[in-house]
Amino acid sequence: MSNPFGQDKPIYIQIREKIEDQIINNQLSEGDQSPSTNQLVNFYKINHVTVSKGVNQLVDEGILYKKRGIGMFVAEGAREKLIQKRKDSFIEEFVVKLVREADKLGITENEMIGFIKLIKGRDTE
Repeated sequence: MSNPFGQDKPIYIQIREKIEDQIINNQLSEGDQSPSTNQLVNFYKINHVTVSKGVNQLVDEGILYKKRGIGMFVAEGAREKLIQKRKDSFIEEFVVKLVREADKLGITENEMIGFIKLIKGRDTE
């Protein structure tokens, strides 16, 4: 089995992001049971502590909640929280840099909108 994890960030963050993606993509809905730590350990063949660290961060942020003796479940409003968090991150990581570079190059707002429409049009073809 090939390693499903990249080298660009710690594995516990990648585990966390996989669960987040399942919630954002509606593979896991509010109230659904998420994969257990043991299931993730066995599936990915990684250390229990690594998995627990990623899952516990989601619990700390209110994305998942624990039912003692039963497992982890997706919290109410988890999807909206994750989408907002990702939007904020996207703006900070990409849009701010894009706008600053566009300003340096003298690209107008209308030109940027045109570029975005052009690129999105390519993706739909």
